[in-house]
Amino acid sequence: MKNYYVYIATNWKNTVFYTGVTNNLARRMREHKNKLFEGFTKKYNVNKLVFYEVFKNPIEAIGAEKKIKGWLRRKKIDLIKSKNQEFKDLSDELF
Repeated sequence: MKNYYVYIATNWKNTVFYTGVTNNLARRMREHKNKLFEGFTKKYNVNKLVFYEVFKNPIEAIGAEKKIKGWLRRKKIDLIKSKNQEFKDLSDELF
């Protein structure tokens, strides 16, 4: 069974947040770290994974992504801190 991930990534100063969904978190973070695609994450150097959640169902993952994207910055910070108090790069530990 395939997993789906909702994740929040940021830059090294934690000044911007990017919320995304993917079925391959390791590949997606490599893409962010290597700036393979034009857009927000390349422009703002978003390449540090600070939060992720695993889903079995893609519809649920997309729903969670949309919900988080609608939140204010403070609520996103609280979510990140609930699992990653120091805003460490989780991709270093996972991959």
